[in-house]
Amino acid sequence: MIVTVTPNAALDVTYTVDSLKPGETHRVRDIRQRAGGKGVNVARVLHSLGVDVRAIATIGGRTGHAFSDDLAATGIPAKLVPIAGETRRTTTVLGDTTTLLNEPGPEITEAEWSTLGRAVHQQATDVLVCSGSLPPGCPSDGYATLLSGLSILDTSGEALLAGLKAKPTVVKPNLDELREVTGLADPEKAAAELRKAGAGAVFVSLGKDGMLAVTQGGTWHATPTVALTGNPTGAGDAAVAAIALGLLRRDSWPCILREAVALSGAAVRGALAGDVDLPYFRRERDLISVHPS
Repeated sequence: MIVTVTPNAALDVTYTVDSLKPGETHRVRDIRQRAGGKGVNVARVLHSLGVDVRAIATIGGRTGHAFSDDLAATGIPAKLVPIAGETRRTTTVLGDTTTLLNEPGPEITEAEWSTLGRAVHQQATDVLVCSGSLPPGCPSDGYATLLSGLSILDTSGEALLAGLKAKPTVVKPNLDELREVTGLADPEKAAAELRKAGAGAVFVSLGKDGMLAVTQGGTWHATPTVALTGNPTGAGDAAVAAIALGLLRRDSWPCILREAVALSGAAVRGALAGDVDLPYFRRERDLISVHPS
């Protein structure tokens, strides 16, 4: 079973407008909301693929109730840890561009973090995915206390650096996050630094330029076969879902990279974060070329 952990869960709210112009009033054409946060998005993608997955997240307040109700409606198995604070909201505005507003999230207490940790360690986990920002009040090495076995860490900044001491199997920063924590412009050299610090493999999201995988067995690069337009907010989470499934199946690194790029593109074509265009994914994964770098 794949277990995803989202310590700083969110209710995702998406507004669709014709175009976004700062300083002006906009008429919203469509409003949708759903349980979100990076790990929940990963679980949603895996669930749509028919994979045995369980989502662990924190929830609190009235927003937490809405989060819980939506997640229950999806049928995704979940363990939700109550907290005193109010679950945050993230707001995405889709127009001619995509704008994302991320709230910081509620303060989490030491006791609440301990409860979350017990929930994680009690699972019969084959692959563990820890995703997203750590909530206020959580120690920067919080992820290091959760990670074990086959594991993926998808976070940024100090939480990423501190999590490396737990030696995650894979870390998946995007290019900006990688440069922020290493200070290096070259992605291969920067990824190599994260491997020296404890990461088993580093998968780097490169946006329209695809993805780079730097591993003990080699370095590979793969790109989508077509330029994509749509909602990119869940693309990285879909890539993590593909990596988790590849680890579960013990696939080769080039095979995992190919599926990560294909599923990431399928997420851009989805309406909301956590949605994927499965027919596109199945076509694209057979067409993508993976090249040694």
